[in-house]
Amino acid sequence: MAAGYRELLRCEHAARLLIGTLVGRLPNATAALAVVLFTRAEGGSYALAGALSAVYGVGNAVGQPLLGRAVDHYGQPRVMLPAAVLSALAMVLFAVVGLDPLPVAYAAMLAAGLFTPPLEGGLRALWPGVLGREEWVHAAYALDAVAQEVIFSVGPLLVTALVALWSEAAALLVINGIGVVGALSVVLSPPSRRWRSAPREAHWLGALRSSGLRVLLGTFFFVGVALGSIGVAAVGYADEHGGGMVSSYLLSALGVGALVGGLAYGARPWAGAPERRLRALVAALALGYLPLVLVPGVVAMSALAGLSGLFLAPALACVFVVIDRHAPRGTVTEAFSWLVTTFVVGNSVGTAAAGPVMEYGGVAAGFAVPGAAGAVALAVLLATARFLDGARGVTAGEPQAENDRNRAVEPGFRAGHQA
Repeated sequence: MAAGYRELLRCEHAARLLIGTLVGRLPNATAALAVVLFTRAEGGSYALAGALSAVYGVGNAVGQPLLGRAVDHYGQPRVMLPAAVLSALAMVLFAVVGLDPLPVAYAAMLAAGLFTPPLEGGLRALWPGVLGREEWVHAAYALDAVAQEVIFSVGPLLVTALVALWSEAAALLVINGIGVVGALSVVLSPPSRRWRSAPREAHWLGALRSSGLRVLLGTFFFVGVALGSIGVAAVGYADEHGGGMVSSYLLSALGVGALVGGLAYGARPWAGAPERRLRALVAALALGYLPLVLVPGVVAMSALAGLSGLFLAPALACVFVVIDRHAPRGTVTEAFSWLVTTFVVGNSVGTAAAGPVMEYGGVAAGFAVPGAAGAVALAVLLATARFLDGARGVTAGEPQAENDRNRAVEPGFRAGHQA
């Protein structure tokens, strides 16, 4: 398994793009925690910290597909680097001004979220041209999904360390400075500078005119709901089982499960249509959430949490492939960015829903929310199978994104469409 990934990362530019993207995404991965810690240090309430984080999340959800569309139109460096700088400057403003005046703090949070560069979508658009071989592209998507678990685990630890060494404001400044460096590393790479999206049909819906893409977004909205609700339910479980680090045990176990599942999935080639495989993976993911309602002791619950995460990274890796096949021609970065937005919104909805459910039904009811959300995600995928199993990426005359991807790896198109 490890040998296969090493071979993939030996491809020219592959390691640089993956690491640069992960480093560039640090501000987004740590924003919620960093903003809460800074707000509390400035004397603000948890409610205010939550409101500021929510404004950042809304800005992020709106900005990702808009910036993704701009990347498809203008290229990566001309959009991603200015966006990264503007987002970082907004966080610097927040760190310098603090909470007074409050409207400036809210405006800074909105701008920081809105201008977060779509590095995830950009990386996935680059993989076919950088790697060339289809099986390596699929493995890279799996590695990408696993890396998300790593960055969302390491990021908060880095924030905590910076706060302990310096201050909450310093943590904001350092993390966002590191993020700009990561984005700079990506956009200065030859694949990013040379990449051009395929010519696209002018349409106000952009990537959303693909019915297949809309199906995928609807499905993974509910996967996001499941993940958001698990975080809240884990805190409720910890309150009933000794508090302390118990919720961290559950969430860490979920992350470890996703990491193991993603590495195993990407280590071998898969035959058959990825659309059918996606249905199987989402079914397994939904089934994995159901035993959580048993709420056993901490050790057994941690094991169940690990099991529930086992198919998360494989499902994400597979949906990346399916999105690439169904995104209309010339909209691949926007399409991947829409997935990020949908996931973020679903996560927020799940977080908001789990609390009231636990108030009325207890912790077991809180863990029933991810089970129900997983079931709905599977139902959406099954009920709309005809949109994914028909012509790939073709809906009402839409061209196929798969053709774009194949062109990207032909001789003369190694890094996407050359400038």
